[in-house]
Amino acid sequence: MTMELVLNWGLSLFCGLFILLFIFRIILTWYPQVNLNSLPFALATWPTEPFLIPTRKLIPPMGGVDISPIIWVGIVSLIRELLVGQQGLLKIWL
Repeated sequence: MTMELVLNWGLSLFCGLFILLFIFRIILTWYPQVNLNSLPFALATWPTEPFLIPTRKLIPPMGGVDISPIIWVGIVSLIRELLVGQQGLLKIWL
């Protein structure tokens, strides 16, 4: 495999993993009684919380619903599509 292919594949996998973690966080917001610091929930909380804290400061929960994970799913999906999508920047440059 070439270095470009490894970079493309790795970045796509990394973004896909973060999208799945943020989707898991969306599902966890439906269950407020869940302790997010206990395993297995902490596996989704630890990597995503540094992104969600500043977003919550900009856009506070509306009506008790935290929409910050939804915003990050959109942001990471956009980044993934722009970089490694069908006509992404990495495919054009490499």
